[in-house]
Amino acid sequence: MKKITLLLLISSLLLAQSKIYLGTGYGYNQEDISYNGSQLSVNNNAARVKIGYGDREAYAVELSFDYVDNNKEIFGPDDGQKYGFNVELLKAFDFGIYVNPFFKAGFGAGYLNTPEDVTNGSLTYGTFNLGTGLFIPINEHFDIEVAYEFKNVSYQKLGTNLTYSPSSTLHIGYVGVNFRF
Repeated sequence: MKKITLLLLISSLLLAQSKIYLGTGYGYNQEDISYNGSQLSVNNNAARVKIGYGDREAYAVELSFDYVDNNKEIFGPDDGQKYGFNVELLKAFDFGIYVNPFFKAGFGAGYLNTPEDVTNGSLTYGTFNLGTGLFIPINEHFDIEVAYEFKNVSYQKLGTNLTYSPSSTLHIGYVGVNFRF
């Protein structure tokens, strides 16, 4: 029975009209950080590059790389850029209207360059991601994506003798383009 199920799954993937797509875009991040009993809100610009496999009207899986041009003091005055990698599953809908709404969920990991972590020079973090948005098809191979994403971020501890680690919520407004092959 397991072999038949696996065979049906593989054959449906091969016969499906899924496509590989590449995307890029701009995000505006608003991060609310809880650290050491205080709250801090930071706004930054971000760039994203992604590759995905799926159908614009159904399901997809996306791998994305984020670069955040951090120019704010978060943990120290010399905090630098943030880099992140995300894996997300996406469910889109085709209601017969011009746009395709979607929901997505996934997880990510990355690091923030900061001298506040004297051992590594950077803080690693993990995220749980949720998002919603619209694909606006221009033609068969090109669409515009407008989305809102929420990320729950958990940073590593700044020092080995600390009992707490920084955490944050990240709200992202995203606009991008996808090229489908």
